[in-house]
Amino acid sequence: MGSREVTDWQGRHVTVAGLGVSGVPAARVLHGLGARVTVVNDGDDPRAREQAAALEALGVTVRLGDGDTLPDGTDLVVTAPGWRPDKPLFAAADAAGVPVWGDVELAWRLRGPDAAPWLAVTGTNGKTTTTRMLASILEAAGLRTAAVGNIGVSLLDAVLADEPYDVLAVELSSYQLHWAPSLRAHSAAVLNLAPDHLDWHGSMDAYARDKGRVYEGNRIACVYNVADPATEDLVREADVEEGCRAIGFTLGTPGPSQLGVVDGILVDRAFVENRRNNAQELAEVSDVNPPAPHNIANALAAAALARAYGVPAKAVRDGLRAFTPDAHRIAHVADVDGVAYVDDSKATNTHAAEASLAAYGSIVWIAGGLAKGATFDDLVEASAKRLRGVVLIGADRALIREALARHAPEVPVVDLDRTDTGAMLAAVQEARALAVEGDTVLLAPACASMDMFVNYNQRGDAFAQAVRELGA
Repeated sequence: MGSREVTDWQGRHVTVAGLGVSGVPAARVLHGLGARVTVVNDGDDPRAREQAAALEALGVTVRLGDGDTLPDGTDLVVTAPGWRPDKPLFAAADAAGVPVWGDVELAWRLRGPDAAPWLAVTGTNGKTTTTRMLASILEAAGLRTAAVGNIGVSLLDAVLADEPYDVLAVELSSYQLHWAPSLRAHSAAVLNLAPDHLDWHGSMDAYARDKGRVYEGNRIACVYNVADPATEDLVREADVEEGCRAIGFTLGTPGPSQLGVVDGILVDRAFVENRRNNAQELAEVSDVNPPAPHNIANALAAAALARAYGVPAKAVRDGLRAFTPDAHRIAHVADVDGVAYVDDSKATNTHAAEASLAAYGSIVWIAGGLAKGATFDDLVEASAKRLRGVVLIGADRALIREALARHAPEVPVVDLDRTDTGAMLAAVQEARALAVEGDTVLLAPACASMDMFVNYNQRGDAFAQAVRELGA
């Protein structure tokens, strides 16, 4: 793929912090480029030992059970994105003048001179759906692309692929952006900003700053959410290339340089001739699956990035029609006795849960889990009028119960004090007892799942299985 920014990796001593989905590929690639690679990892469990053995067979040094000490002679640290900035390893690197890159930074720097541009997506919620919608639209335009970054194909694999891509749809988390200082996207979107991962970033300001890094150096478009002024503030603060435009998306009628919705049609008033007076029809709301308000916003953001890259309107429509959402994202499981059961286990924070609750009129809400430092008053206050009843599960359910007592005292609440494997079936049975015909029983926990489940996928699967048992 031609020359690379760091052309001579031969003999450079690189410490890779963390095994897992980013550390193992980074170690393999760096070793293949001739670097002397040492992997350090906090854990020393069977999975880590298995990964370590495979890397050691290649000639990589692996140190398990100590992720805090910087190996002597380190020239560069490449970290897994989830490693917190306050770890002793990074303090030691800073004291020694050793740079720290994430896997995204490494991939960016390993790109060839004719590399595919990146269309980048971040935000508190909707990143994966928007990135995959964007890839679907780009494919419909006949472009070789992939959804990469925080999902799908490894970014390192994508930038080093033998057959080059035309353009990449790149999902980026706040962690990844924190460790990617030189990333410069063609165009980027921040979908929304709400408190999340504050235990990692330390404050909302620090979290927002890391999200805002996605706009740095953008060439064509900084896409922001008209309904979320904080995203527009990040555009104003960004140092972009001359001529880069701010492009808004809105569920209302768009102004010039915006995409929005008019009479059930997604329209573009940004990438058209004479945008003061003209608009280009892109797709119908019914082309978006599912057509919940927050998902229409995702589709508009994806369309904005695709249009910034020059994709024709027909490809936006065709790409949205071809798109199938991932599991556990506002997925309709079944109707039982006139009640709809919907799995949005992916709603792991309050902002996502609020968007999910806003999609339905009368809801029996199943909520709770690990709060991750969140508070629930705003969520409950915004959603109270939609609630028929609430079933609470998980470690931090008391926080939601207290918010319900303050802002929705008339709503019946079932508090399930159990974490065994039958707890989700019990929750669904309690929800069924509260629901009447026409209601929606909605799993939108507003919390992480790891108190009771391996991940949100397992939680959603347990919900769907419980609903199937009801139907049977």
